[in-house]
Parts: sequence; structure tokens; C-alpha cells
Amino acid sequence: MSVALLQQWRNRVRRRRAAIVLASGLPVLVSVLVVLALHSPPAMALVGLLLIVALLTWQLRRALRLIDMQWVARRFETALPLLEDSTDLLLSPAGELSPLQRLQRERIRARLDAVRPPELRPPWPWRRIALGVLVGAVILSALPFWPQAGTNEETAAGSSTTDHAAPATATRITVGTLEVESPAYTGLAPRHETGLETEAVEGSTLRWAIRLDPQPKAAALVFLDGTRLALAEQGGQWVAERTLSESVLYRIAVESPLPLAEDRLYRLDATVDHAPEIRVIEPDRTLNQVSDGQRVWSLDFEVADDFGLGDARLRLTLAQGSGEQVTVNERSLALTAEQGGSARHRRYRHRIAIDRLGMAAGDDLIVRLEIADNRQPKPNIARSAGYILRWPSDLSAPSEGVEGIVQKVLPAYFRSQRQIIIDTEALIGERASLDADAFLSKSDSIGVDQKILRLRYGQFLGEEFESGRAEAHADEKHDDGQEPDQADALAGDHNHEDGKQPTAGFGRADDILAEYGHTHDHAEAATLLDPETKKILKSALAEMWQAELHLRQGAPAKALPYENRALGFIKQVQQSTRIYLARVGLELPPVDESRRLSGERAGLRDPRGVLVAARVEEQPLIDAYKALQAGDVPEFEALEGWLRERGKRLPDALGLIAAADALRREPACTSCRRQLLDRLWAALPTPATGSRLRAEPDALGRRYLGLLDGEAQP
Repeated sequence: MSVALLQQWRNRVRRRRAAIVLASGLPVLVSVLVVLALHSPPAMALVGLLLIVALLTWQLRRALRLIDMQWVARRFETALPLLEDSTDLLLSPAGELSPLQRLQRERIRARLDAVRPPELRPPWPWRRIALGVLVGAVILSALPFWPQAGTNEETAAGSSTTDHAAPATATRITVGTLEVESPAYTGLAPRHETGLETEAVEGSTLRWAIRLDPQPKAAALVFLDGTRLALAEQGGQWVAERTLSESVLYRIAVESPLPLAEDRLYRLDATVDHAPEIRVIEPDRTLNQVSDGQRVWSLDFEVADDFGLGDARLRLTLAQGSGEQVTVNERSLALTAEQGGSARHRRYRHRIAIDRLGMAAGDDLIVRLEIADNRQPKPNIARSAGYILRWPSDLSAPSEGVEGIVQKVLPAYFRSQRQIIIDTEALIGERASLDADAFLSKSDSIGVDQKILRLRYGQFLGEEFESGRAEAHADEKHDDGQEPDQADALAGDHNHEDGKQPTAGFGRADDILAEYGHTHDHAEAATLLDPETKKILKSALAEMWQAELHLRQGAPAKALPYENRALGFIKQVQQSTRIYLARVGLELPPVDESRRLSGERAGLRDPRGVLVAARVEEQPLIDAYKALQAGDVPEFEALEGWLRERGKRLPDALGLIAAADALRREPACTSCRRQLLDRLWAALPTPATGSRLRAEPDALGRRYLGLLDGEAQP
């Protein structure tokens, strides 16, 4: 009995929901069907009937889809807690239940038979039903005001008879279609366009099929550049074929006593096939340096194209030697894409064996990826930027004194003071994870960067070089008889804190230059900066000296304050590097006193016309815009001529030409005038900033000015 009760309530709920759907939507749908039957052809009325039936069926299925036995059981459990969420046991066969489940099932059956079932049917939505009935009544009440179907047919027949009887006044385009066949390499399927305008890939083949009424003697397509494409008559249609090479505008010209009814411009947009886009994943820098023990150089490229990729080649250029003895060897390698890529997106990986190329110290290897797409007949070729692998020359020549520790660096690329500070702070943070030797090596490397930057700024003070060797006897005399330590070696001849100056020696280069020669290595000899700026720059170099000293000693924490102060001095120097020139005024010739008050105007020049308004290159655009704003007719010939010659720089020159042509054909068209104004506004050049006149004061402002002048009383 319980299962039958659940089925009974399921059917009740379904009937109620179906009745609500029909009562809400049927009045509107029936009224629409009546209108179609009375005021439309039979075929359209039949289509409307099928659509109404389909809509009602979809609404009913949507309303009844979720109403099943499980839904009714869940609603019973929600409304009756005494069922203990066990109503689903009534829907399961008794043979599939355990003894405990069968016992619970009998208990639920008895309870369900003993209680009054809850109301599960949704309430009637009277407001929605009333709204549907009202809309349907409004539609039916408007039937007398619509013409009857018979009247329409008689009118159509009468007009058809009149058309056949009256002679045609213009040639009309009854059918116009375009068949677009994209190039084979694009993989795009041919398509059919029902109009005479389209957008296609550059190189696509276009086929026109046009029906004209009445038939002219001849017809042709006239393009914007003046070329004509004759249309051939085939089976009552005028057909032609052309390859789309660029975006163009064209119109249809007929040879007939009757003009063309719609003589307008049609637009064909050519989509450009772009070259492949290359993204270099590895290496991440354009200049790379061979590290110790490096045997291979890994390259990783990702390439994408809009229609398909072709062959990829890796261009290798090996530069060996130095000076005038540089030899360059070039070679090319074919690359194979990784598996899994598509025709439009591929990835290339390659590992270059440095030893097999014969690369040695002092050599540069330049690589560049070159890839083509599938464009026909001439493919687009894309080339990546050149990436350099540099093997530095052996800089470990014997050196003494200050330059005893030789560092291999790139002299052409030096770090900024801010970057040195960042590296120092990073090294301080990594101190706990590095051993003593590695920490000292990194600190010394940052010290080398600080030295390069110091020498770079020192050029502004006349420091042209820093000697690579110390004095021959610099390490022979020490107060304590010990070997010089690292601090002494790094400080060298520029840090004499004990006040002792090095003695002159025979053959010393700086002594010979000081006595007999001329040197530029003096700060006072530099004349690039004013004295105050030189003083600030000297302070910056002094701070760099101290920072370099502590970095070379492996104490970056002590060097950090000097680095920050050096950065502050550098900022002051950058802000003070301005040039001030003496002001030179205009020296006018003296006035000839003999001609004063004489009235003679011989030799005088008319001041009018001295300042002539500049005529910008876009003057035809400006003139056309001003004419349209004033309500006048612009000079269309000058505007279109300028657009044909210089319109390529505009984003949409063809749209501007089409808008001008539409206004010229219909001068009274307000929307055409508005559209041309909008397009001209987007193409106008940005005017130069000018001074604005002071606005006229209002009543309060005039009263305030009058009070200031004492002309009015408060």
C-alpha cells in the first residue's frame, strides 16, 4: 500500500506542474499562433505551430524531469520526521534487504499508512497565470488593427502586376554571393558568403555570383585603385574570380540605360599571415659566459604560428681570435621539434657540444633560431635575437701587489652601485648556509664589481687607468719583517694610513712622467664637472674604496654602510650634472634718428602675413571635419585623394573612404554624416597644447571685482 501511495502522489505532483506550465504559457502561445495563421503565409504558420509545440514540450519535460519516486520519498522524509529517513527502503526489493532492513521497512510501512500524507503539490501561481492570460488577450485584441492575409496577398498581386506593367527605373541586385577559398596551406575549408563583403586570408580566391534585374549589356567590378574586373554572364548570373592580395574597396558598374539602384562601395578585408613568434626559454640572457667545466650549452625555443610551421634551422657563428686576426665561421643545423606538438605550436631543444665546435678561450659563439611558416608561394621567416656564449680570455697573467688576485670578469658589462648593494645584502643573508671559502669567494667577487664601478666613475675625474703591477720593491720592506697580509695587498699604494710615502726609485714610470712628461691621471686635470660636483664624486670614490676593502677581506656587513653612502653621493652627482650657459640677448641695430617723425615709408615691410598659419600634413582631414561641423559639404575629392596616397598610416582608411562615399551619395543622410564625423575625429592629429583665455566672470565674480575696484558698495 505504501508504494502505491508514493506513486499516487508522484502522479499528482506531475499533473499539477504540467497544468501550471500550460496555464502560464498557453494563452500567449495560442494568441501568437492565431496571429501567424491570419497574417502570414501557410508555410510560416506551420513553422510557428511546430515551434510552439516544441517549446511546450521542452517546458513540460523540464518541469517533470526531476519528479520521480526518489523525489517523493525525500519530500515525505522532510515533512514526516517519524519516517527516520528510511522511506527509500520501500522502493527496494525485499530480497535485496537484510533482516534488519526488512524489519525497518515494515515499521515505516505501518507508520506511513497510519499518518495523513503531506501536501506535495506546488501551489497555483495565480499572478503568473493572470499575466499570461492578459498578454494573450492584448495580442488577440490587436487583431482588428492588422491587415488580413487576403488583403496582403491581393496587394502583393496588384503590386506585382503593376511592376510587370510599369517599366523598371533602375538595375537592381537581386542576388549577390561570394565563394571564399582560402590558400591550401591554411587548412581552412571553403565557405559561402551571402553578401558582397567578406574577410579572408591574404591570398584567398574569391568568386562572385551576382544576379541583376534587368540584365545589363555588361558589368564589371571597379576597385578603388582604378582597376576593373569584368563580370562574365553564365546562366543568368554574372561571375568573376580574383585573388585577394590586400584589403580593398570596390563597386559594381553596369553598362545599361538604367543606373544601378544601390551604387555603393563594398569592402574586402585581407587578413595578413604573420610570421612565426619565437619565445626563447633557455638561455635567459643574450650574453652568457662559459663556466668552469662546462661542456655543453643548452638551448630551448618555443615557436607558434597562426597557420602552421615549416622548417627550423639553428644558425651558428663562431668568432675566433682577436684584433685584426679574427676569423668567423658560420654553419647551420636543422632542428627537429619535440613529440606532442601541433602544426601551429612546436618546441625545439638542442644541446651544443662546445668541444666539437673547436671553441677555445677568447672565442664567441653566436646562435640564432631561424624558422619559416607554410605560407605560399613565399614563406614568412622569423629570426630570433642573437645569443652569445663567450669564453673569456685567460686573464691569469703573473701579477703582484695590489692586483695579486686575478679575477675573470666581463669588462664591458659592469654592475651598478644599487646592484652591488643588493648582492651584498643577499650574501649576508646566505652566510649561514655557505662555508668559509665559498663565502669569501663570493664576497671577493662583489669586491671586484665594486672596483670596476669605481674605476668607471673615476674616469670623470681624470683617472684613465690603474696599473696592473705594483712597485718592484713594494713587498720588500715592512716594519714588522713579516710578509704582507691580504689587507696590505688589497690596499696597495692608495692606502697609506701610516703617513709614509713611497720613496722614489730609478725607472719608476710615475716618477719619470711627473718630472719630464704630461699625465692625465690627475683629478685636477679633469674639466668635465664643476668643483662642487667633483668634490661629491671624490667622496663617492672614497666610500667605494672602503667598501671594496671590506669586501675583499670577506666582511660584507662592514662594507654595506660604505656602499649605501657611495650610492647617496652618486645620486647627488646625477642630480647636479646640469650645464648653465651665459644668456645672450638680441642686439638690435641703433635707431636712425633722422627718419623719426618724417612719415617716410620707403623700405618698410608690411607686418601682415609675417606669421602664416602652419599647414599640417593632415590638413584635408581637418578641413573636411570643419566643413561637416559647420553643416557644409566637404571636398570629397581632396579627402579621398589624400586617403589614397597617405591613408596607410591610419588604422582604418578604407572605412573612412566608405563613409565619405556614402555621404556623397546621400548628402541628406544624417547617420552617414555622423559616422563620417566620428571616423574623422579618430583620424585627426592631436593638436598642440595652447594657452586658454581666461573665462568671463559670472555675477558673483563681477561683484567681487567691482568691490576690489571700489566701484560698488556691499
